[in-house]
Amino acid sequence: MQAVLLPQEFPGGRLRRMRPEDLAAFQAYRALPELGRYQGWSPMSDADALAFLTDVHRAPLFTPGHWVQLGIAEPETDALVGDIGLYLSDDGCAGEVGFTLQPAAQGRGLATLAVRQALRLLFSATRATHVVGITDARNLPSIRLLERLGFAFVESRQVVFRGEPCTEHVYALARHEDSREAPASREAPLGASARP
Repeated sequence: MQAVLLPQEFPGGRLRRMRPEDLAAFQAYRALPELGRYQGWSPMSDADALAFLTDVHRAPLFTPGHWVQLGIAEPETDALVGDIGLYLSDDGCAGEVGFTLQPAAQGRGLATLAVRQALRLLFSATRATHVVGITDARNLPSIRLLERLGFAFVESRQVVFRGEPCTEHVYALARHEDSREAPASREAPLGASARP
């Protein structure tokens, strides 16, 4: 597997390693109930969050069978405003993506661009043939983001999430036949986050 260099700049933002110094920003947006509603994560204590940030800062990128968490940062200040989770299947052939962006950074296409950049990194560094995104059917902003990036609807399924029956939509994006990158897409704003 080839080395993946971070940070990666993209228009209006930066994709980078999360680090212990991000604790205050990370805790601020991860404590917001509206961001966590559809997520697989829950708010953490400061000690647990610091341990998590330390672990993801050191974790190898794109290890089969593991998630990696990348930070979304403002380009001028390098301040953390969100994060993207990327999972690589045990056999290295499939991925999964989830994303979170603080409300103050939403509405300007930042999450769309950041997720696209993260998918480019995943496809360029692995042999994954496709990536899935799973979101609650009520999470319309995340559904729109996945569709803007070229994800196609695969299925709906009934699940119980945090004790509540709900419908999940599964979307998939295939690696381009002629490219190791995620496809280009039109820019548009984001209003929420996806699971996990």
